[in-house]
Amino acid sequence: MEKNVEKIWSNCLKIIKDIVEWQHYKTWFEPIKAISLKNNVLVIQVPSQFFFEYLEEHYVNLLAKTLKRELGKEARLEYRIMVDSGNSKNKPLTMDVTGTGYKTYSNNEMDFPLVINNPVKNPFVIPGIKKMQIDPQLNINYTFDAYIEGDCNRVARRAGKTVAEKPGANSFNPLVVYGGVGLGKTHLVQAIGNEVKKMHPNKIVLYVSSEKFINQFMDHSRNNAINDFIHFYQLIDVLIVDDVQFFNKAEKSQDAFFAIFNHLHQSGKQLILTSDKSPKDLEGVQERLLSRFRWGLSADLQIPDYETRIEILERKMKADGLEMPREVVKYIAYNINSNVRELEGALISLLAQSSLNRREIDLDLAKKVLRNFIKSSSKEITIDTIQKMVCDYFNVPYDKLLQKTRKREIVQARQITMYLAKSFTKNSLKTIGEHFGGRDHTTVIHSCQTVKDLMDTDAVFRENVLELHQKVQLAAM
Repeated sequence: MEKNVEKIWSNCLKIIKDIVEWQHYKTWFEPIKAISLKNNVLVIQVPSQFFFEYLEEHYVNLLAKTLKRELGKEARLEYRIMVDSGNSKNKPLTMDVTGTGYKTYSNNEMDFPLVINNPVKNPFVIPGIKKMQIDPQLNINYTFDAYIEGDCNRVARRAGKTVAEKPGANSFNPLVVYGGVGLGKTHLVQAIGNEVKKMHPNKIVLYVSSEKFINQFMDHSRNNAINDFIHFYQLIDVLIVDDVQFFNKAEKSQDAFFAIFNHLHQSGKQLILTSDKSPKDLEGVQERLLSRFRWGLSADLQIPDYETRIEILERKMKADGLEMPREVVKYIAYNINSNVRELEGALISLLAQSSLNRREIDLDLAKKVLRNFIKSSSKEITIDTIQKMVCDYFNVPYDKLLQKTRKREIVQARQITMYLAKSFTKNSLKTIGEHFGGRDHTTVIHSCQTVKDLMDTDAVFRENVLELHQKVQLAAM
């Protein structure tokens, strides 16, 4: 029987050798061993689950046609995946070579991807190469201490801390951090990398942009050294890839990254990715990659709120040994509300102008220097503007503010709006009342007095009014 097995598989290899490139044949077919043949079922042994998946992804049709040619149309192929666990009980996975990929198995309860808890031996380790010194390509200034936590990034930051503590041994693998430009994606993922190096000095960490990855792949492809490229990345313990959305026009690079991703994930290594969109919204990226991106956690970064922006500015100033009037910090934080990068850029511009002109930083200088950053400055505060600000603050529909209703949250929002309108505009009480569904001046007087009384007795109410007062004041600057 053994001779028969060897003869059948040898015939198959002869056919395959004439079809695929020599390097591919040596990489993907020479390591295979034929184990047994019974009832037209050929059992072959492959070095790892990754090896199995790659064959099924790229050579399933070739294997099916070749085996049918040798054994007839009833031929079937059974894989035996070797697991380096010290356990000889290697459960075989069976696939019908007639053909729908790797979705039909002999054990119907098993669904792909198969998770093997034991470490899988890597069949592609370069002989003689051990752990080597690899520059992680990290910016040492990107740390968790320098990354301010707020509602905008809390989930992503805390997930990042978990990953740094137990890289590869957590449920956030891969960790995908996504969000718009300048919201701190690169800072966060590099902070994870720096924390890993601090807590796990023996871990090999590498940060690479998707563009650099693609360029490296193209260089290796031109030199017929793709296997060397893949081997290198398979050595990494924590792989950080920035801006994976740029893979959309690099099909071959996606193939290489797919192989690398599978190997690292199955070997218990950590993958960290960033993108400008959620994985489900990425276009031009292979579905098989997107499905793997969704295996772990996808955490988004949002625009920081006003309080977080103030904290970011203050932390930046402290790190650089700078001082600035509080009113200037508030002015910058209130008006620069697009992203962190622009916020820091505005601060740097202000400091530069102060230094060049040898002038103390004050509100007038801030207004002058930051006019290019601020979309709408020195605008007149109107009753309508205040109404919209209060509605946004309390999440109250604008039309409800004008209607006759006794709902407490609507009544209080309306009273606060009237109070602020009286404080910040030159409109008469009658005009203010007309902006609230035609109410008269006595209603405005009553509302203003009610707000003052509640501020004396209700601490939460007082805090809300003062915060809104500050927002309107900043908008009026």
